[in-house]
Amino acid sequence: MRETITINVEQPQFTTVTGMAFSQVDSWFGHTRRDLKMDIIYPENPKRLYPCIVWICGGAWVQMDKSAHLAYLAGLARKGFVVASVEYRTSNEGPYPMPLIDIKSGIRYLRAHSERFRIDPERFGVMGESAGGYLTAMAALVNDPAYDVGDYMEYSSKVQAACPWYPPTDVSCFPYDSPVEAAAAPESLMLGMNVMLHKEEALQACPITYVTKDAPPFMILHGADDHTVPFAQGEILHDRLEAAGCDVKLIAIEGADHADMQFFQEEIWTRIADFFHEKLEG
Repeated sequence: MRETITINVEQPQFTTVTGMAFSQVDSWFGHTRRDLKMDIIYPENPKRLYPCIVWICGGAWVQMDKSAHLAYLAGLARKGFVVASVEYRTSNEGPYPMPLIDIKSGIRYLRAHSERFRIDPERFGVMGESAGGYLTAMAALVNDPAYDVGDYMEYSSKVQAACPWYPPTDVSCFPYDSPVEAAAAPESLMLGMNVMLHKEEALQACPITYVTKDAPPFMILHGADDHTVPFAQGEILHDRLEAAGCDVKLIAIEGADHADMQFFQEEIWTRIADFFHEKLEG
Protein backbone atom coordinates (compact mmCIF):
# COMPACT_ATOMS: atom_id res chain seq x y z
CA MET A 1 0.00 0.00 0.00
CA ARG A 2 1.23 3.47 -0.87
CA GLU A 3 -0.02 6.87 0.14
CA THR A 4 1.04 10.32 -1.02
CA ILE A 5 0.17 13.27 1.21
CA THR A 6 0.75 17.01 1.11
CA ILE A 7 1.80 18.75 4.33
CA ASN A 8 1.38 22.47 4.82
CA VAL A 9 4.38 23.82 6.70
CA GLU A 10 2.89 25.99 9.46
CA GLN A 11 5.30 25.43 12.36
CA PRO A 12 9.09 25.75 12.51
CA GLN A 13 11.37 22.92 13.48
CA PHE A 14 12.42 23.12 17.13
CA THR A 15 15.92 22.18 18.22
CA THR A 16 17.07 21.34 21.75
CA VAL A 17 20.64 21.97 22.87
CA THR A 18 21.52 20.55 26.28
CA GLY A 19 24.52 21.20 28.48
CA MET A 20 25.60 24.38 26.70
CA ALA A 21 28.21 26.31 28.72
CA PHE A 22 27.42 29.98 29.25
CA SER A 23 29.82 31.02 32.02
CA GLN A 24 32.80 29.85 34.06
CA VAL A 25 32.85 30.20 37.84
CA ASP A 26 35.20 29.35 40.69
CA SER A 27 34.90 25.83 42.07
CA TRP A 28 36.49 23.54 44.71
CA PHE A 29 37.19 26.21 47.29
CA GLY A 30 38.36 28.64 44.63
CA HIS A 31 41.16 26.40 43.36
CA THR A 32 39.47 25.32 40.11
CA ARG A 33 36.98 26.58 37.55
CA ARG A 34 33.85 24.94 36.18
CA ASP A 35 31.27 25.66 33.51
CA LEU A 36 27.73 26.76 34.25
CA LYS A 37 25.41 25.26 31.66
CA MET A 38 21.97 25.76 30.19
CA ASP A 39 19.51 23.83 28.06
CA ILE A 40 17.83 25.77 25.28
CA ILE A 41 14.89 24.97 23.00
CA TYR A 42 14.53 27.25 20.03
CA PRO A 43 12.69 27.42 16.67
CA GLU A 44 14.84 27.36 13.56
CA ASN A 45 12.87 30.02 11.76
CA PRO A 46 14.97 32.65 9.94
CA LYS A 47 11.89 34.76 9.24
CA ARG A 48 11.25 36.06 12.75
CA LEU A 49 12.51 36.49 16.29
CA TYR A 50 10.80 35.04 19.36
CA PRO A 51 10.40 36.09 22.99
CA CYS A 52 12.67 34.18 25.36
CA ILE A 53 11.58 32.64 28.65
CA VAL A 54 14.31 31.76 31.14
CA TRP A 55 13.35 28.86 33.43
CA ILE A 56 14.92 28.48 36.90
CA CYS A 57 14.64 25.09 38.62
CA GLY A 58 13.83 24.82 42.33
CA GLY A 59 15.39 22.67 45.04
CA ALA A 60 15.67 24.72 48.25
CA TRP A 61 18.90 26.28 46.88
CA VAL A 62 20.52 22.94 47.83
CA GLN A 63 19.91 20.98 44.61
CA MET A 64 18.82 21.88 41.10
CA ASP A 65 18.52 20.09 37.77
CA LYS A 66 18.15 22.28 34.72
CA SER A 67 16.85 19.36 32.64
CA ALA A 68 14.21 18.05 35.06
CA HIS A 69 11.27 19.75 33.32
CA LEU A 70 12.40 19.69 29.69
CA ALA A 71 9.24 17.87 28.61
CA TYR A 72 7.07 20.72 29.86
CA LEU A 73 9.45 23.42 28.66
CA ALA A 74 9.40 21.92 25.17
CA GLY A 75 5.62 22.22 25.16
CA LEU A 76 5.93 25.86 26.18
CA ALA A 77 8.48 26.53 23.45
CA ARG A 78 6.09 25.14 20.85
CA LYS A 79 3.57 27.75 21.90
CA GLY A 80 5.85 30.38 20.38
CA PHE A 81 8.91 30.96 22.56
CA VAL A 82 12.59 30.29 22.94
CA VAL A 83 12.95 28.59 26.34
CA ALA A 84 16.26 28.35 28.22
CA SER A 85 16.75 26.49 31.52
CA VAL A 86 19.72 28.02 33.34
CA GLU A 87 21.99 26.41 35.92
CA TYR A 88 23.02 28.32 39.05
CA ARG A 89 25.32 27.56 41.96
CA THR A 90 23.65 26.01 45.00
CA SER A 91 24.20 26.87 48.65
CA ASN A 92 26.94 24.26 49.18
CA GLU A 93 29.03 26.16 46.60
CA GLY A 94 28.54 29.59 48.10
CA PRO A 95 25.98 31.99 49.56
CA TYR A 96 23.78 34.64 48.03
CA PRO A 97 24.22 36.56 45.75
CA MET A 98 25.99 33.78 43.79
CA PRO A 99 22.79 32.22 42.38
CA LEU A 100 21.36 35.59 41.32
CA ILE A 101 24.64 36.53 39.66
CA ASP A 102 24.50 33.24 37.71
CA ILE A 103 20.95 33.82 36.48
CA LYS A 104 21.79 37.32 35.34
CA SER A 105 24.89 35.96 33.60
CA GLY A 106 22.71 33.48 31.71
CA ILE A 107 20.35 36.24 30.58
CA ARG A 108 23.24 38.34 29.29
CA TYR A 109 24.63 35.31 27.43
CA LEU A 110 21.28 34.75 25.73
CA ARG A 111 21.07 38.39 24.69
CA ALA A 112 24.62 38.25 23.35
CA HIS A 113 23.67 35.22 21.23
CA SER A 114 20.13 36.29 20.44
CA GLU A 115 20.57 36.15 16.68
CA ARG A 116 21.90 32.58 16.82
CA PHE A 117 18.88 31.35 18.78
CA ARG A 118 16.22 33.52 17.08
CA ILE A 119 15.60 35.56 20.25
CA ASP A 120 14.13 39.05 20.31
CA PRO A 121 16.55 40.73 22.75
CA GLU A 122 13.88 43.20 23.84
CA ARG A 123 11.47 40.50 25.02
CA PHE A 124 12.68 38.39 27.95
CA GLY A 125 10.56 36.67 30.54
CA VAL A 126 11.70 34.71 33.59
CA MET A 127 9.95 31.88 35.41
CA GLY A 128 10.87 29.41 38.14
CA GLU A 129 9.63 27.26 40.99
CA SER A 130 10.22 27.61 44.74
CA ALA A 131 13.90 28.58 45.14
CA GLY A 132 13.74 29.24 41.41
CA GLY A 133 10.64 31.35 42.05
CA TYR A 134 12.65 33.41 44.52
CA LEU A 135 15.38 33.87 41.89
CA THR A 136 12.73 34.71 39.31
CA ALA A 137 11.43 37.54 41.46
CA MET A 138 14.93 38.75 42.30
CA ALA A 139 16.03 38.70 38.65
CA ALA A 140 12.96 40.75 37.73
CA LEU A 141 13.24 43.26 40.57
CA VAL A 142 16.96 43.74 41.25
CA ASN A 143 18.62 46.02 38.70
CA ASP A 144 21.73 46.94 40.68
CA PRO A 145 24.81 46.63 38.40
CA ALA A 146 26.69 45.08 41.33
CA TYR A 147 24.89 41.80 40.53
CA ASP A 148 26.07 41.77 36.91
CA VAL A 149 29.41 40.01 37.08
CA GLY A 150 31.33 38.11 34.42
CA ASP A 151 31.13 38.10 30.63
CA TYR A 152 28.98 39.99 28.13
CA MET A 153 28.75 43.02 30.39
CA GLU A 154 27.69 45.19 27.44
CA TYR A 155 24.33 43.39 27.49
CA SER A 156 21.46 43.94 29.94
CA SER A 157 20.13 41.33 32.38
CA LYS A 158 16.75 43.04 32.70
CA VAL A 159 13.58 41.09 31.98
CA GLN A 160 10.20 42.31 30.79
CA ALA A 161 7.87 39.85 32.58
CA ALA A 162 8.07 37.40 35.49
CA CYS A 163 6.12 34.31 36.57
CA PRO A 164 7.34 32.97 39.93
CA TRP A 165 5.81 29.74 41.25
CA TYR A 166 5.31 29.45 45.03
CA PRO A 167 8.21 31.82 45.73
CA PRO A 168 9.80 32.61 49.09
CA THR A 169 9.55 36.41 49.09
CA ASP A 170 10.38 37.36 52.70
CA VAL A 171 12.62 34.75 54.29
CA SER A 172 13.14 36.97 57.33
CA CYS A 173 9.71 36.01 58.65
CA PHE A 174 9.71 32.24 58.13
CA PRO A 175 8.30 30.60 61.28
CA TYR A 176 11.02 28.75 63.20
CA ASP A 177 10.77 27.72 66.84
CA SER A 178 14.38 28.51 67.71
CA PRO A 179 17.63 29.84 66.25
CA VAL A 180 18.98 26.28 66.28
CA GLU A 181 16.17 25.15 63.98
CA ALA A 182 16.60 28.23 61.79
CA ALA A 183 20.34 27.63 61.42
CA ALA A 184 19.75 24.48 59.36
CA ALA A 185 16.97 25.99 57.24
CA PRO A 186 17.49 26.26 53.47
CA GLU A 187 17.08 30.04 53.69
CA SER A 188 19.93 30.32 56.19
CA LEU A 189 22.19 28.09 54.10
CA MET A 190 21.42 30.13 50.98
CA LEU A 191 22.14 33.45 52.68
CA GLY A 192 25.13 32.21 54.67
CA MET A 193 23.62 33.48 57.91
CA ASN A 194 20.95 32.49 60.42
CA VAL A 195 17.76 34.20 59.21
CA MET A 196 16.30 34.26 62.72
CA LEU A 197 19.32 36.07 64.16
CA HIS A 198 19.92 38.32 61.15
CA LYS A 199 16.47 39.46 60.10
CA GLU A 200 17.53 42.84 58.74
CA GLU A 201 20.33 41.36 56.64
CA ALA A 202 17.99 38.61 55.39
CA LEU A 203 15.41 41.19 54.38
CA GLN A 204 18.00 42.85 52.15
CA ALA A 205 18.10 39.64 50.10
CA CYS A 206 14.30 39.37 49.71
CA PRO A 207 12.19 40.24 46.66
CA ILE A 208 9.77 42.40 48.64
CA THR A 209 12.63 44.81 49.43
CA TYR A 210 13.16 45.60 45.76
CA VAL A 211 9.59 46.32 44.65
CA THR A 212 9.26 49.65 42.83
CA LYS A 213 6.73 51.13 40.45
CA ASP A 214 9.07 50.19 37.59
CA ALA A 215 8.76 46.44 38.19
CA PRO A 216 7.84 44.38 35.12
CA PRO A 217 4.48 42.56 34.95
CA PHE A 218 4.16 39.63 37.36
CA MET A 219 1.95 36.54 37.42
CA ILE A 220 2.46 34.66 40.71
CA LEU A 221 1.34 31.02 40.98
CA HIS A 222 0.94 29.60 44.49
CA GLY A 223 -0.82 26.62 46.00
CA ALA A 224 -3.42 27.66 48.54
CA ASP A 225 -2.45 24.66 50.71
CA ASP A 226 1.34 25.04 50.49
CA HIS A 227 3.03 23.58 53.58
CA THR A 228 6.60 24.37 52.48
CA VAL A 229 6.44 27.97 51.32
CA PRO A 230 3.28 29.42 52.90
CA PHE A 231 0.73 30.97 50.57
CA ALA A 232 1.22 34.21 52.49
CA GLN A 233 4.63 34.50 50.83
CA GLY A 234 2.99 34.87 47.44
CA GLU A 235 0.41 37.23 48.90
CA ILE A 236 2.94 39.64 50.36
CA LEU A 237 4.77 40.00 47.05
CA HIS A 238 1.47 40.52 45.24
CA ASP A 239 0.34 43.13 47.74
CA ARG A 240 3.63 45.05 47.60
CA LEU A 241 3.55 45.11 43.81
CA GLU A 242 -0.10 46.12 43.73
CA ALA A 243 0.49 48.91 46.27
CA ALA A 244 3.30 50.24 44.06
CA GLY A 245 0.92 50.40 41.11
CA CYS A 246 2.50 47.50 39.23
CA ASP A 247 0.89 45.05 36.84
CA VAL A 248 0.48 41.92 38.98
CA LYS A 249 -1.82 38.92 39.29
CA LEU A 250 -1.77 36.22 41.98
CA ILE A 251 -3.31 32.90 41.01
CA ALA A 252 -4.16 30.74 44.02
CA ILE A 253 -4.53 27.07 43.12
CA GLU A 254 -7.12 25.56 45.40
CA GLY A 255 -6.00 22.47 47.34
CA ALA A 256 -2.48 22.54 45.88
CA ASP A 257 0.53 21.88 48.09
CA HIS A 258 4.12 22.77 47.23
CA ALA A 259 5.09 21.65 43.70
CA ASP A 260 1.87 19.68 43.42
CA MET A 261 0.66 18.04 40.23
CA GLN A 262 -1.83 20.85 39.60
CA PHE A 263 1.09 22.99 38.42
CA PHE A 264 1.89 20.53 35.65
CA GLN A 265 -1.53 20.43 34.01
CA GLU A 266 -2.13 21.86 30.55
CA GLU A 267 -4.44 24.58 31.90
CA ILE A 268 -1.54 26.08 33.87
CA TRP A 269 0.86 25.99 30.92
CA THR A 270 -1.76 27.60 28.69
CA ARG A 271 -2.19 30.39 31.24
CA ILE A 272 1.58 30.83 31.38
CA ALA A 273 1.87 31.03 27.60
CA ASP A 274 -1.01 33.51 27.44
CA PHE A 275 0.61 35.69 30.11
CA PHE A 276 3.97 35.84 28.37
CA HIS A 277 2.41 36.41 24.94
CA GLU A 278 0.36 39.30 26.31
CA LYS A 279 3.15 40.94 28.30
CA LEU A 280 6.02 40.34 25.87
CA GLU A 281 4.17 40.81 22.59
CA GLY A 282 1.12 42.89 23.48
